[in-house]
Amino acid sequence: MPKRNLPPLTALRAFEAFARLGRMNLAADELCVTHGAISRQVRSLERLCGVRLTQGPRNSLRLTEAGLSLAESLGGAFDGIERSFTALRSAAERELHVSCVGTLAMRWLIPRLPGFHARHPGLSIRVTEAYGPVDFARDPFDAAIRLAETVAGEGLEATPFLDNYHGPVMAPQLAQHDLASAPRLHTRPHRQAWREWADHSGVPVGPGGEHREYEHLFYMLEAAVAGLGIGVSPWIYVAGDIASGRLAAPYGFVPTPARFHFVTPRASARPVTTAFRDWLLEEASAAPPPPAAAVAAELEGDHIRR
Repeated sequence: MPKRNLPPLTALRAFEAFARLGRMNLAADELCVTHGAISRQVRSLERLCGVRLTQGPRNSLRLTEAGLSLAESLGGAFDGIERSFTALRSAAERELHVSCVGTLAMRWLIPRLPGFHARHPGLSIRVTEAYGPVDFARDPFDAAIRLAETVAGEGLEATPFLDNYHGPVMAPQLAQHDLASAPRLHTRPHRQAWREWADHSGVPVGPGGEHREYEHLFYMLEAAVAGLGIGVSPWIYVAGDIASGRLAAPYGFVPTPARFHFVTPRASARPVTTAFRDWLLEEASAAPPPPAAAVAAELEGDHIRR
């Protein structure tokens, strides 16, 4: 495409403001510059055009015929830009782009979003899977949901909204197996899950036998459903599967020090952000508590200590 042959935008803005407001000082106030800066931009534009755009004494300038023609064109062009910009900004104000750990998004957040949209039909939530440290200066997100003990960072505001519990889950047909005899399932990003559960529950699990590793937690959970072994999962990810009978959790769930946090830039006060935060807190308060352990006391005996 051919290169546009346009004068500097600063000169066009200065001239359009003067033509619309009628005085250099008013144009200067609108653009937050000096009277002299507006005058210099207008003179620069006249040199580029090769015609006079203003006439008369300096304290009572008026537009020439050429100036009136240019002002009319610029006014229409800037009006169109302003309308487009206002529409885009209005749409952006109604959308919240949230980065969220993938399994929570799939198994808890997204299934509940119809309730948010029913309550706030003019607002939109866009969810993107992400796991790393929150950096709103680098990443194109408006908010984030992370599972952590604390979320620290300059300029961040973190609201804990959901407690985290975890425990071993398995297909119902494996519910009578002890933890030492069944294959043990792991995820590559969180290989320490079994050790953490043992620390939090006080149940020694030993080295185990066969170990199977998966790239993501939701892969591991499907492997557990398929009867491939026993894995440790946060309660909130498997509540639906346990209620439907796809998974069993005979050892129950124990709390962890980590919680789910809703993270935003500290200066963010958009209505969509506030509405989503309030809705998250409400949904979390209504979340079902994890079940107590259903296994008998003997399951804490020697056969789970092997």
